[in-house]
Amino acid sequence: MSLSIAPRRLKYYAATTALLLSACGWASSEEVGAVDTVFKLIGPDHKIVVDAYDDPKVSGVTCYVSRAKTGGIKGAFGLAEDKAEASIACRQTGVISFAKPLEKQEEMFSERISLVFKKLRVVRMVDAKRNTLVYLTYSDRLIEGSPQNSVTAVPVPAGTAIPVK
Repeated sequence: MSLSIAPRRLKYYAATTALLLSACGWASSEEVGAVDTVFKLIGPDHKIVVDAYDDPKVSGVTCYVSRAKTGGIKGAFGLAEDKAEASIACRQTGVISFAKPLEKQEEMFSERISLVFKKLRVVRMVDAKRNTLVYLTYSDRLIEGSPQNSVTAVPVPAGTAIPVK
């Protein structure tokens, strides 16, 4: 009887783990494109991907993030740890508007770049004096992050004030 229960528990734990991992830090993004950097005989090639992220709290602003994505067998199964380097460029892509006041500084989105411990993050900062939105991307780990980062800024038109909490 314990043999029939063990596979059920295993399936339950596997499903629960997969659900939790998929819910941890997945940002909604749209892949704009990718270029291969290293050919891999088995599994996908190493590449640089460019993803577009619309700011969820600021209509009319889109951030484009480029980053390395590890291929090979580990990359195919989601077990590879991607490099910490990333670049960001945010642009006004429509009329800028705010549904509600923004925090002075808050994480706009994050995405895991290793199985459990490493995340790519984008933080939005408000420079009220210059009426500008500043976006910073960096990666961190559970134990040790990386000082590598990239920053970009989107000036808000003079007639539109940024509401800050």
